[in-house]
Amino acid sequence: MNQIPEVIRTIPLEYYLFFSAALFSIGVIGVLTRRNAIIIFMCVELMLNAVNLLLTALASYRGDASAQVFVFFIMAVAAAEVCVGLAIIVMTYRNIRSTDVQLLNYLKW
Repeated sequence: MNQIPEVIRTIPLEYYLFFSAALFSIGVIGVLTRRNAIIIFMCVELMLNAVNLLLTALASYRGDASAQVFVFFIMAVAAAEVCVGLAIIVMTYRNIRSTDVQLLNYLKW
């Protein structure tokens, strides 16, 4: 317990867990209920950030930096997702002039 910095000890670990779970739940609800592709995209990013927050909090409470390596991998995946996802959204908007994901069924053969 002495390895945990004083700033981290002022906020209990449970608060980080509840906050991360709330962010992840908001992201899941947003993905399942929204129809706009950009909003769905933002909710997926919110879920990734919730996992990053949880991993960082657990790594700092354990005093071990190995979980922060996974945070960097998640950030790299999120950056790649932004590139590919925005390209798909832009091309979809050019084809059908909407970002509504229900209209994507019309793009099937």
